[in-house]
Amino acid sequence: MKQLYIVFIFMLLVACGNDKKEEQTEETQQETDELVVSKEQFQSEKMEFGTLSEHDFNSIVKVSGQIEVPTQNQSSVSTFLGGYVTKSPLLIGDEVKKGQFLVTLESTEFVEIQQRYLEIAQQLNFLKSEFTRQRTLYDENISSQKNFLKAESEYKSGLAHYNGLKKKLQMLNINPTTVENGTITSTINLYAPIAGFVTKVNVSNGTYVSPADVILEIIDTDHIHLELSVFEKDILKVKKGQEIDFRIPEASDSVYKAEVHLVGTTIDPTNRRVVVHGHIENDHTAFIVGMFAEAEIIVGALNGIALPKTGIIQVENDYFALVLDKETSDEYFFTKVKLDIGLQTEDVVEVLNAVSLKNKKIVVNGTYMLLNEAEGGGHSH
Repeated sequence: MKQLYIVFIFMLLVACGNDKKEEQTEETQQETDELVVSKEQFQSEKMEFGTLSEHDFNSIVKVSGQIEVPTQNQSSVSTFLGGYVTKSPLLIGDEVKKGQFLVTLESTEFVEIQQRYLEIAQQLNFLKSEFTRQRTLYDENISSQKNFLKAESEYKSGLAHYNGLKKKLQMLNINPTTVENGTITSTINLYAPIAGFVTKVNVSNGTYVSPADVILEIIDTDHIHLELSVFEKDILKVKKGQEIDFRIPEASDSVYKAEVHLVGTTIDPTNRRVVVHGHIENDHTAFIVGMFAEAEIIVGALNGIALPKTGIIQVENDYFALVLDKETSDEYFFTKVKLDIGLQTEDVVEVLNAVSLKNKKIVVNGTYMLLNEAEGGGHSH
């Protein structure tokens, strides 16, 4: 029986000891969450009080894309007949005007097509004369209808051949009149179909190019735009005229402005995304077609309760504010309050659990120093 009493008394002592430890832990926690700062130090560190305030937050859709130009502002230069490059003065980055000389090609094919044209041009004079003569004889019932129809057919066939070769010469930038005067050239020149900048040069002197080859590419950057890829779940929020903030992360930290100009009407079945085109404000000629862009489309605005970012303390994944609990003639007593944060801008952070902080004085400048004091032991004088 005595042994039972001894065990019971021992258990009571252990229980009391645990209670005391829990009380000490709570006291320690309370001490850690409380911070005391002298008013003199508060002023010398240029700390400031503030309160929660209303703020408009943009509702955004985050997207990615790249810098592009419309298809009509891009041109691939090629040839209708193959030939060897004999002159190519341009380099990547050179600016060209519409109609400016680009490349000279040389080939025996150019000579042959001019020869055929010259031959059919001379034959055509005879065929036309014969057709006129047969028509006159037929009208006067001297020649048969058969001879007239044959002459008419040969003339019209020759005329079609003549016009076809003439068009080919014009496409090769060879003047048909010059050829008819007996001047035949073995070279042709290619000219810029649009104004812009040379972005690719795929040839050098002596290179043979066929009609399937792209000799060089020109892009007109006057109509440069954003081509963004928006997820299907977000596309109904995006409307024409909405503002876009975008960055070129590989090239600059600057934020540029654009506006939604066109929202695609089809979804890519492979990635369930829709293409959105944005017009860039204030032409930025420094942009290069193909640059990767990160963008935020501003699809609306929400009103929330916020604190300045300078008043937010981040400890790992948690966020805190230092709230004035009480003050004496010489000291401020602060409590560290955990925050539930929401939307953010460059300057402010939305506080979702704002009710507990309503009308409270909160440190909005100097929080970093106070946090160090709190981590260092909880009191400062």
